[in-house]
Amino acid sequence: MRPDGAAVSDRAGRRVVAEQRRTAAFAETGSRYFPVLVGLFVGVMLISNVTASRPAVFFSSWLQFDLGPIHVNGLPTDGAFFLFPLAYVLGDVISEVYGFRAMRRVIALGFGILLLASASLWVADQLPTSDPVTDAQTHELQAAFHTVSGVIPQILIAGLAGYLVGEFLNSYVLVRMKERSGEQRLWARLIGSTIVGEAADTVVFCAIAAPALGFTTFSSFLSYTLVGFVWKVCIEVLVMPITYAVCGWLKRREPTYGEQLQSATNR
Repeated sequence: MRPDGAAVSDRAGRRVVAEQRRTAAFAETGSRYFPVLVGLFVGVMLISNVTASRPAVFFSSWLQFDLGPIHVNGLPTDGAFFLFPLAYVLGDVISEVYGFRAMRRVIALGFGILLLASASLWVADQLPTSDPVTDAQTHELQAAFHTVSGVIPQILIAGLAGYLVGEFLNSYVLVRMKERSGEQRLWARLIGSTIVGEAADTVVFCAIAAPALGFTTFSSFLSYTLVGFVWKVCIEVLVMPITYAVCGWLKRREPTYGEQLQSATNR
């Protein structure tokens, strides 16, 4: 018995939906939403690069134990722990909606601004002041500025190196996974790309910055690295419903995203 027209139409509709789910589409960057995401991403990276110079240790009064050759004495981290994971969430959103090429431009822009900020802080810190003997208040202000904003070369290099490696891998993995699965399995792309990107970022940053932050033993370095990695991945998982909502909202409001999806489906 031949299927009627309604059944044929329904099957065709299901095929179109299935093809769209397997198709990787990306929006153009000329919309009003893209600059906002770029500004947020660069702002988070800039603030994190400054606050990361502040070492911190949680629960050191009671969280102490030995695990083989490793001695755990609290959870070591730095001042960027509460904000920095947001950079990877924003990077995921930009990569998912606008693609790897767009994210590469964002990474390059962020790198340039981080360098400019670091150079500006260094120049400001080197500016001459009045005689500290005759003007004690100005000398105190200069010392305070140096303490808060003075560029620590080791941390600067660590932040820039970790940023380049981690964000590049995060975006690359997410987009490559999307090219295989299309619109399906966003959760797998978010978690998989974060694990790869954050692992590289954390290892590179901690390997360079740990001695400057006072984590000089193998135990403290390993704890610092593991705590940072686990924390960042956990944040990604916790905020995944928000990431889903933002990606879906942008895809519905970016006309070029739907056009690209439809165009790829009709090939």
